[in-house]
Order: sequence, then C-alpha cells, then structure tokens
Amino acid sequence: MSSEIEVPVDSIEEIEDLLESLPLEEESGDSESRRPDVPEILNLLPLRESVIYPMLIAPLSVSRSSAMQLIDDSVAESTRVIGAISQRQPQTDEPTFDDIYEHGCAVIIRTLMKTGEGTRMIVQGVSRFRIVERLQDAPYLKARVEVIEEPEVPADQAEEIEALRRTVASLFDQAVALHPNLPDELQSLTSAVQEPGVFADLVAAHIPMATAEKQEILEILPIRERLRKLVEFLGREVRVLELTNRVQSEVSAELSKSQRDYYLREQLKAIQRELGMGDDTDEDLAEFRIKIDESGMSAHALREANREYDRLRRINPGSPEYTVARTYLETMLALPWRAETPDNLDLVHARGVLDDEHYGLDKIKRRIVEFLAVRKVKTDGPVRQPILCFAGPRAWAKPRWVDRLRTL
Repeated sequence: MSSEIEVPVDSIEEIEDLLESLPLEEESGDSESRRPDVPEILNLLPLRESVIYPMLIAPLSVSRSSAMQLIDDSVAESTRVIGAISQRQPQTDEPTFDDIYEHGCAVIIRTLMKTGEGTRMIVQGVSRFRIVERLQDAPYLKARVEVIEEPEVPADQAEEIEALRRTVASLFDQAVALHPNLPDELQSLTSAVQEPGVFADLVAAHIPMATAEKQEILEILPIRERLRKLVEFLGREVRVLELTNRVQSEVSAELSKSQRDYYLREQLKAIQRELGMGDDTDEDLAEFRIKIDESGMSAHALREANREYDRLRRINPGSPEYTVARTYLETMLALPWRAETPDNLDLVHARGVLDDEHYGLDKIKRRIVEFLAVRKVKTDGPVRQPILCFAGPRAWAKPRWVDRLRTL
C-alpha cells in the first residue's frame, strides 16, 4: 500500500499548469486571496520522505485508505486546512504518533482530483505547528496543535541575516548549476524572494537533502540559525557536487584517451600489415607476453616488464627505440628468476674455482673464502647474499698452495 509522496515538479510554471488543469471543489471566492486560519485541532496527514514549508505550493498524491478518508472528511466539514507532517521511517505503512515528528506544516488544499489510483491534490503551506496533545489514532491521526508564527528579523541582526541570505543564495545558485536534475530556472527564485524566512524555506524545499535535514530546517525557528544551517548543508552539497563532476570529467577524459589509443593502435596494425611486417611483430609480442607471464618474476620486476612490454607495443618496429626496449625485455627474461642451486660451502673447492677463473686478486679471494667460512658456521638467522662481479683475465695455472691446503 503506497502513501503520500511529493510529486517531483521541475518548475513553478508546472505547478501553475497543474492548478489550471485540475478542477476546483468547494472553493470559496476569497480563499485564494487571504491567508486561512489554522484551527486548533488538525487532521494529520503523514508524508513519506517529504517536508512541506509555509507559503510554498506542493503537489501531493495519496492512495492510503486512511489518508483518503482524512481528505474526504476534511472537505465534507468545509475544513480544507490539514496538518502535513513527515514520518520518521518512510517504510512504515500505518504510522502512529510515535512514527511522526512533533513539528509539521499546516496546509490548505487548493485543488484536488480523484483518480482510479487515489487522490491527487495541490496544497499550499500556511504555517508551522507543533503537536501539543494527541486526540485520535484511528481511522487517521488527529491532534491539538500550537501554531508557530514566523518571527520578525531583530534589528541588531539585520546585517548578519542579510549576509547569510546572500551566502545562501550564492551557494544555492552553484548547487543548481552543478546538479544535473535541478532546472536552471530555479536560480531566479533567490532574487525573487527578499523575506529571509520565506527565502530560507524556499531554498530548503528545493535542495536535494535527506528528509531528516529538511525536517531540521522546518523545526528551526530563529531566522539566523536557520540560514546558518542552510549554509552548512549547501556548502557540503556544493563540495560533493564539485567532486562528483570532477570525477566524472576525469573518467570521461580517460575513456576518451583509451578510445583514441585503441583507434591509433588499430591504424598502426593496418599500416604494418600493408608493409608486410605486422605478422612477425605480432608473433614476437605474443611470445614476449607468454614468457613474461611464465617467468616467475617478483612483483617489482613484473611491473617493470609489463611497462616495457606496453611501451614496446606502441613503438614502430623500425625505430631504434624498438631495439632498445626489445633487448631490455630479452635480458629480463633471460635471468633465472626461479632457478636455484644448493650452496657449496667447501672452502678448498671455492678457492680452487676462484684461482682457476681469475688471475690475481688475492686479497679479494681471501675475503670471499672468509665470508664462506662464516656462512658455514652461522646456519640460523637471515642470510646476506651479496652479488659480485669480476672483470679481468683468467688464471694461467692453479697456484701450488692449493695443493698444500688440501693436505692440512
């Protein structure tokens, strides 16, 4: 079972069109020109995710049986003023007094029309009210209320309130310009209304805020505090909208760049096929891709290899840079990333290999043998594995002292 919701309206002109198109029932001739009196006892109409403010026009659609009976009884009693009050939890189908807020807005039913799905009406806010006594729970809510009049602007706060009003107007214009679902004609509303209380309610009614935040604005009576709260809400909304637009722009730019790169790569492939060099290049790149995936490189090395591979794909095979990038990849793939051999810590064997392979360097060879001796004794803890590079002529003959060392 659905309940009352605020029908989206894009502009003031659309509300005026609705007022002209819907039939008027039991409307006195002067009710449009004067502000109606709010009775002490009001029938309460709970609203889902919607807040109505004084002096503002809003379309409502009702289809709940209790709400339709409330409308029928109010019209039959020639009492077209009812209390519009928001629910704390919109999913509640049969709200009680515990499910609604204490503050609401008295509205007058200007126009209504019954359809097969329920009742559609146009209401206009009259004044704020507060529930002071609960009178009836069924078939609909009824309560004794206290009307809250709009306060006047204190003389000592006039300049501060005007500054806050201008700040709210500027932030509201920015929000309208940034929000994709807010019509541009809303920007003219801030200059059309000068009364700070009505202005604050008008802005709050059109800001895309949570129902609890809209209700908070409705309950704030001092105009200065109400405008300050609007500055807080609007400032946050503008920051979020700016960040959203920047993210969307970056995503769009990245997509455009990716599409452009794809188009250029396809053109490059077509040119290479025309020149008769595309097939071999594609096979080489495919082979590189397989070798990189199966190499077992570390995370850092794999990242560098992928970067160089992407660079190789974009380079013209006839360019000198292509050979450099290809050689770099071949060198990386030639390294034994997964190959391991057991350590041989035989000191005599190590010294013999060093003498066979390298001429001279006695101090360096002795230091290497000392390092291996320490490794042979120290078997626990982290092992330091330095990488050494020798450059020079190979030895002509094995020194005699090696044979003497073996006899020790």
